[in-house]
Amino acid sequence: MADKYDLIVIGAGPAGEKGAAKAAQYGKRVALIERASHLGGAGINTGTVPSKTLRESALYFSGLRQRGLYGIDYSLREGLTIKDFMYRERTVVRKERKMIAEHIEHHDISLMHGEGSLKDAHTVHVKSSKGEQEISGEIILIATGSSPHHPPEVPFDHDLICDSDSILKMKRLPKTMAVVGGGVIGTEYASIFTALDIRVTLIEPKGRIVSFVDSEIGQRLMDQLLKLGIHFILDDRMAAIERRKDHVHLTLEKGGKLEAEVALIAAGRQSNVQELGLEGVGVKLGTRGLILVDEDYRTNIPNIYAVGDVIGFPALASTSMEQARAAIVHAFNLEYKEKLAPFLPLAVYAIPEISGVGLTEDECKLQNIPYLVGRAYYEENARGQIIGDMSGMIKLVFSPADKKLLGAHIIGEQASELIHIASHVMLANGPIDAFIDAVYNYPTLSDSYQYAAYDGLSNHRKWLEANK
Repeated sequence: MADKYDLIVIGAGPAGEKGAAKAAQYGKRVALIERASHLGGAGINTGTVPSKTLRESALYFSGLRQRGLYGIDYSLREGLTIKDFMYRERTVVRKERKMIAEHIEHHDISLMHGEGSLKDAHTVHVKSSKGEQEISGEIILIATGSSPHHPPEVPFDHDLICDSDSILKMKRLPKTMAVVGGGVIGTEYASIFTALDIRVTLIEPKGRIVSFVDSEIGQRLMDQLLKLGIHFILDDRMAAIERRKDHVHLTLEKGGKLEAEVALIAAGRQSNVQELGLEGVGVKLGTRGLILVDEDYRTNIPNIYAVGDVIGFPALASTSMEQARAAIVHAFNLEYKEKLAPFLPLAVYAIPEISGVGLTEDECKLQNIPYLVGRAYYEENARGQIIGDMSGMIKLVFSPADKKLLGAHIIGEQASELIHIASHVMLANGPIDAFIDAVYNYPTLSDSYQYAAYDGLSNHRKWLEANK
C-alpha cells in the first residue's frame, strides 16, 4: 500500500522547497522528490546563484569597481585561472545546498531522491537507484523547473559549444567567446566574461539586447557594455555552428562568419515536464511544454498545482517561491498570503546591473497611457561620486493626472536592491511625492529617488501649464 501524504512536491528547487516548507509549517505531512543528486534546482546549482556569484568574482578580479573610484586603470589580475574564478561560486553553491538540506530536515519533510512521475491524480511513482515505490497525496505540486533549450541544429559538446549549464564547467578561460542570444542569460554572461578580458561577440536577432526592459535603460546598458568591450552583432541570426579542432566556427544568416574558442548558446529555456506523465493524467500543456494553470496555480486537475519555470513567464526564482507559497495556501485553504503582488520586480545582473518594476515608457506609449518621467543620475549623487559610478540612473514613470507611480527603472550599482523601494510605493498606489515625503540616509543611492521625483514634479508643472 502506498504511503500517504498531505502534499507531494516534485522538484526541490526554490519553488518546490518553499512550497513544501509552507505546508510543513502548517502541520501537513510532506514528501519532496528530487531527481538530481544536489538540492536547489537550477536556481542554486546552474542558474541564479552561480551566475551572480561569478559576476562578483569578475568585478573583484578585474578591479572594475575601483576604476571609477580611483580614476586609474586597473587591469585583470595576472595569471588568473579558471580555478581562481570559479572558487567563490563553488563555495557559495555548497553552502546554499547545505542550508536547503538543513531547512528540509528542520521541517521534517520526507526527502526522496529519484524520478517522480504521475500514475494518477493522487499517486506518484518514484524511481531511484535504490528501487521503485509509489506514494499518494491529497495535493500534488509540480515544481520541476526548466533546462537550457537546445536548438536541434546546434551540435552541443559541452566543451567548446556550451549551454548555460555547461559553461560553468569550463576547464580554462578562453581568449575569445561567442554568445548567441541577447536575453538575460546571454547578456549577463557576456558582460561577466568581457570583464575578464575575454573578447566577447554577442549575436542577437533583434535590434537590441534585453528587449523587454525600458528602452532608455536598455540603450544605456548597451552603451556601457560597448565601453566594457563587448562586440555586438544585432539584427542577425546564427545560421550554422560547428567545432573545428580547438575552436568554434559560426556562420550568420546575413553571410558573416565568426570564430571563437568557446560558444555559449543562450537560446532560452524549456520546462522539465517530459518524464512526469502529465498527458496520461490529463494535465493540459501549452507551448514549449508549459503547464497551463489558473490564477491560483491550479491545473485543470483540481488537486494538481504547478509553479515556477514550468508555467512560464516570468520564470524568476523570486516569483517562483512566492507562487509556491500562494499555491499551498489555496490548496489547503490556509490563512496566509493568497496572491502575489501585482507588480513583480526584475533584474538583469549584467555589468552594470539593471532593474525595473511596473510599466516601461515604451509600454505606456504602446498602450496610449498618459505618462510623465522623472530622472536622477548617480553622477549628481554624493554616494554615486563616492563609489565611482558615473553612469547610473533612476527613472520614474508616473501618471500626469494624479502623479501615481506607474513604473521605475534603474541602471547602476545596487539597482537590484534599490528597485524594491519603488515596488513598495506602487503597492501602496502612491504618487511620486512619496519619495519626497520620506527621509533617506545621506549619502545614499536611495536619495536619488527624491531627485528623480523632484525632476518629475518639475515636468508635471510644465504639463499643467501646457494643459490649462
